[in-house]
Amino acid sequence: MKSSIEEITPILGTGMGGGYYAGRIRVGEDVFALIVAPKDEGEHQPAIWIPKDKDVHGAKSYNDGLANTQAMAEAGSKLAKWARDLRIAGHNDWYLPSQDELEIIYRNLKPTTDENWCYARSGINLHAVTPTLPYTPDFPVQTEAELFKAGGEQAFETAWYWSSTQHVSNSYYAWYQTFYDGYQHCYNQYNELRARAVRRLKI
Repeated sequence: MKSSIEEITPILGTGMGGGYYAGRIRVGEDVFALIVAPKDEGEHQPAIWIPKDKDVHGAKSYNDGLANTQAMAEAGSKLAKWARDLRIAGHNDWYLPSQDELEIIYRNLKPTTDENWCYARSGINLHAVTPTLPYTPDFPVQTEAELFKAGGEQAFETAWYWSSTQHVSNSYYAWYQTFYDGYQHCYNQYNELRARAVRRLKI
């Protein structure tokens, strides 16, 4: 695996590990390649995060979506159970991306040419490799990966996507990211948003 962002950028969106390479995330002391599931098997239509506004203590990590998703599933989230039950290309370790994992995906596989919404901390990601700064209207730009451009076979919809990260101080909410302008915010968990599964490979 090449080491610099500049070297990695040309291969973003190419096939890897049963899905498509989306960037790198740090979890603890380890660095992982983040892999987005194929859209036809690994994208869920709008669904609630969890019923009854449960406080899911183990689902508040900003970077460990696997741990979040497991905690969600154990707490009764059908969306999380769907992700954990996926079997794609022989892999059974799919999960819902954390807030920072979802941010990396937007940054690297943005489908549109729309201006980014520069709100609060949207775009700050301390777990990305390397850590990133807030969005500007013109950055990130539309992905160069043809499959992920708007209208492409693997492109994210210009919609809101759930992360697996519950709000730390208000358990009625979980974090999401829009895939038309990058807006990051939290929403009541009983609302129905899209979701896309991921997995990761240690590098």
